[in-house]
Amino acid sequence: MTTPQPTLSLRQVLICGALIVTVSMGIRHGFGLWLQPVTMDRGWTRETFAFAIAIQNLAWGFAGPVAGAFADKFGAYRVLIVGGILYAAGLVLMGLSTSGLAFMGSAGLILGMAQSGTTYAVIYGVIGRNVAPEKRSWAMGVAAAAGSFGQFLMVPVENGLIGGLGWQNALFVLGALALIIIPLSFGLKEPPRPAATGVQQSMMQAVREAFAYPSFRWLMAGYFVCGFQLVFIGIHMPSYLKDNGLTPNVATTALALIGLFNVFGTYTVGSLGERMPKRYILSGIYALRTVAIVVFLNVPLTPMSVYVFSSVFGALWLSTVPPTNAVVAQIFGVQYLSMLSGFVFVSHQVGSFMGAWLGGKLYDITGNYDLMWWIAGTLGVFAALANLPVKETAIARPDSRASAVPA
Repeated sequence: MTTPQPTLSLRQVLICGALIVTVSMGIRHGFGLWLQPVTMDRGWTRETFAFAIAIQNLAWGFAGPVAGAFADKFGAYRVLIVGGILYAAGLVLMGLSTSGLAFMGSAGLILGMAQSGTTYAVIYGVIGRNVAPEKRSWAMGVAAAAGSFGQFLMVPVENGLIGGLGWQNALFVLGALALIIIPLSFGLKEPPRPAATGVQQSMMQAVREAFAYPSFRWLMAGYFVCGFQLVFIGIHMPSYLKDNGLTPNVATTALALIGLFNVFGTYTVGSLGERMPKRYILSGIYALRTVAIVVFLNVPLTPMSVYVFSSVFGALWLSTVPPTNAVVAQIFGVQYLSMLSGFVFVSHQVGSFMGAWLGGKLYDITGNYDLMWWIAGTLGVFAALANLPVKETAIARPDSRASAVPA
């Protein structure tokens, strides 16, 4: 398989892709701010809210390969348009839901499917096809950094909207904002690609090849832990801090700091991915996360300790995304990159489901989050070890013309 020739300019891909990720990831990173106002207003338990967010992450994960396959076959911009419409609808319905089941359908199922079509897997497929292999990891880092900037930008905005307009009206405003994804998607409209030469894989052949390859499975194992840690902290840390006597502003600042420092972390990791083995980068990220959690749990809980933890963990937050997706492209090529990245992301979202739901479940059982923090730290050790056996070289295929394109 020959290297696909770029059809969109690097600037166009990065600007439109980064803005879409800024909106889609920025909105979702603030969902933890709604936990207490929603549950108090509706009279629900924290598990009810957490389970809906868990369903959201699970739906996002399992819809990811489907969205990726459609993007690879029919064009990313079409998937982005549908995703933008679903995003707006899901936010509005989330505000209108009056039962746990309806909330699960809106905040969970609809928003999960919307995120599958408006976030990294779809955007990275466009990057993979339109950015030269030697710049691919860096470009993915830029897109991931945009998602982090969205968190830094949007969390204070969302907190202000909740305080000024109420939690329901805040969701309606965000629903209108999500519609900006639709015009931005046309900036990622790729012209028809010429027919490729040589032996070509079908989608099912690509899926079977990937799942039979040990390195793909190791990447999925590590990504499970990534999802578990991020969603547990993103959803439950604001309530954890309030339970321990810290003001809501501390939680808002903590989430914003995670987003701010992840801008630097993801960009740095994306750049490092061009110069050193990505498996070592991933292993180091997970190991450092465990260290950060252990230290955080063993120092007095003060606003300053929260801010330091958020800054350190923020630098490691989405920094797993560029090297993980770059390794997938490096091993298997870019023909089905969105779909294969979507399958890796399924594992991430199963972990996200467990992090969101189990956090609420264990809180309702024990009255605190202590056990969940230690589970999150222990899983970081597992993920650090799981990434070490990953082989980053292009997979050997019977016909060299069908081999993966080096990244």
